[in-house]
Amino acid sequence: MSQPIEDIEEVLKAHKLSLAEHDHIKQILDGREPNIVEIGIFSAMWSEHCSYKSSKKYLNGFPTKAPWVIQGPGENAGVIDIGDGMAAVFKMESHNHPSYIEPFQGAATGVGGILRDVFTMGARPVANLNALRFGNIHGDSEVAKYQRHLVRGVVDGIGSYGNCMGVPTIGGEMSFDDSYNGNILVNAFALGLVKSDEIFLGIAEGIGNSVMYVGSKTGRDGLGGAVMSSDSFTEESKSLRPTVQVGDPFTEKLLLEACLELFQTKDVVVGIQDMGAAGLTSSAFEMAGKSGAGMIMHLDQVPAREDGMTPYDFMLSESQERMLICAKKGKEQEIIDIFEKWDLDVAVIGEVTDSGNMELFWHGDKVCDMPIDPVSEEAPILDRPTKRPTYLDEVNPKTVDDYSAIDDQEAFERLLSSVEVVDKAWVYNQYDSMVQTNTTKSAGSLDASTIRVKESGKALSMSSDCNPRYCYIDPYKGAALAVVESGRNVAMSGARPLAITDCLNFGNPENPEVMWQFAQACEGIKEACLKLTTPVVSGNVSLYNETNGESVYPTPTIAMVGLNEDQEKVLPSSFRKDGNEILLVGSTRGEFGGSLYIKELFGDTVGSLADIDYGSELALWSLVIEANAKGLLTSAKDVNVGGIAIALSKMSAVSNRGADVSIELANSRDIFDESQGRALVEVSPSDTDSVISMAEELGLSIAKVGQVGGDIVKINNIEMPLDKVKDIYFGKFTEVIEQDL
Repeated sequence: MSQPIEDIEEVLKAHKLSLAEHDHIKQILDGREPNIVEIGIFSAMWSEHCSYKSSKKYLNGFPTKAPWVIQGPGENAGVIDIGDGMAAVFKMESHNHPSYIEPFQGAATGVGGILRDVFTMGARPVANLNALRFGNIHGDSEVAKYQRHLVRGVVDGIGSYGNCMGVPTIGGEMSFDDSYNGNILVNAFALGLVKSDEIFLGIAEGIGNSVMYVGSKTGRDGLGGAVMSSDSFTEESKSLRPTVQVGDPFTEKLLLEACLELFQTKDVVVGIQDMGAAGLTSSAFEMAGKSGAGMIMHLDQVPAREDGMTPYDFMLSESQERMLICAKKGKEQEIIDIFEKWDLDVAVIGEVTDSGNMELFWHGDKVCDMPIDPVSEEAPILDRPTKRPTYLDEVNPKTVDDYSAIDDQEAFERLLSSVEVVDKAWVYNQYDSMVQTNTTKSAGSLDASTIRVKESGKALSMSSDCNPRYCYIDPYKGAALAVVESGRNVAMSGARPLAITDCLNFGNPENPEVMWQFAQACEGIKEACLKLTTPVVSGNVSLYNETNGESVYPTPTIAMVGLNEDQEKVLPSSFRKDGNEILLVGSTRGEFGGSLYIKELFGDTVGSLADIDYGSELALWSLVIEANAKGLLTSAKDVNVGGIAIALSKMSAVSNRGADVSIELANSRDIFDESQGRALVEVSPSDTDSVISMAEELGLSIAKVGQVGGDIVKINNIEMPLDKVKDIYFGKFTEVIEQDL
């Protein structure tokens, strides 16, 4: 064993370990001092990023089961049954800290990591989404210039990696707020398809079975990445660039194809795990930990990209495009042949034992011998203090009536021009959305994105959602509404929402107010998932999104996946035919808490959120899904940010069709209100009565409010020529993002 460390306090500090944790480590090691390799392993495994030590307390109560859930949280990705012997595998992950430091590589490797999570399960990735949050991109300030640089770099990174992999990026979301000036959020989602009896898990078991390394060689890139992502930023954080990994999508494409070929080779693989955060450390400990086995690894057998690498480097590197495989003894050559055929590194580096310990060797010398189970299972579970934020006392009592009246036409023009609202073609045109030829509803087509499942004739819809303004003024209801909104978007495509994955992005958990926000958001997600029967099957927590003491808005991003039984009945979200009726489903109640109206016109995020009516929400979903299945709807779009005026304008712009709408409202500005549980549906005149009857049977309010057609978008007392609506909607974002190019 290598020598104990002399200046232990300095080493602990550098590895973000406390003295109390050091005492615990010594107990686990039967009283002896850890060496530097063991310190590195504990540091990674007990980091916030890997152990969820601040968040685990609140995640434990998430609903995770339903008849259609095959695999819930705890594996590389979640799995749901979609019928006909097929399953959907999906997950969302954050790559926030790396993307702020190095936007192209940070975002690219975020996409690469989430794709590996999916194909490690045996699934071929068929769709990507992303949820992106940036700071202020307007004007000539240094902050705005840097944020525009970050937008361009992140989008380039996402597009580059996904396009090279041949996986379509079919949608997502993007929002902007000053709270992200010091910490942008880059959340990547991937979904894959697999036969439900061909799913692979990340487990190492069977005494004497081989542990094999496959993929790229290991370098020093990404050293300390998991630990870096478990701390706040300061002005010096840009010097952390060496902790950002560098991706190679062409190697990952080879790795994908080699793994999928391997999975078709029967009775060879026991388990397989992606080397993501904390690299070889987390993959080895997680695989052995699931079975209670021990493991021996010879680190000098790991393919190396750099000279002079140490056992510490090999265990903590986060080099990309690597997998760890537990192979059946005697089958090693079959695996070697497959990976060499795909021109990838492959090596037998160890074996499964019955010791329960991780034993690491370096040229024959043992450099680590530690029990596996306690490293994973005895990571600290912190009960951090929580405190309701004092800012709520100031923002919650305010209402829209506290602000001066603004002419509705002026308000409309300002809201329509918001970068929150306008089309992001500048972004999604850099993504290949049609590769694999299964995309039926892609980015820019509004609400959910959809792919067909050609094996079964069905379709999968997915939507990523979170309104950080709602979560700022009420983390509980705001997080619940992220679940609701993602589900509503999926329902608008005619698909039944089935399950979610989440990416919980928050500030510094050492701040009791941030921890309160996190706890409240988790409770909101639990409530919504239970009420809507959409369990959590996978997810990710990203804390310490804070710079110089300024935390981001609470941003619990939700990605919902739903199933449409007929790929020929994917419902569009923009107008289809002049002369069709426009119906408004749901009640408009004058709700402006956290609204775009107050944010854009007055620069504030204030107010309170109304109680959520889950019964009405489910009724709305049922109406759209069932009426669509009967062929009664032509299009459907939910009403959300910016209210009816913005929803209608988007439908008109995307379809190139005007609309003439008149709605009875208590106050004229309520065309911008953000009452929940509403949708605009387009219906042919001959089907209108049938749809109204269905809605009334479900207890929903519904009204004919206008018609499709003409060259003007008119809603009550506001109007704009269709051409001008389109110019603003399709041109504004490019104008803003390219202003300094």
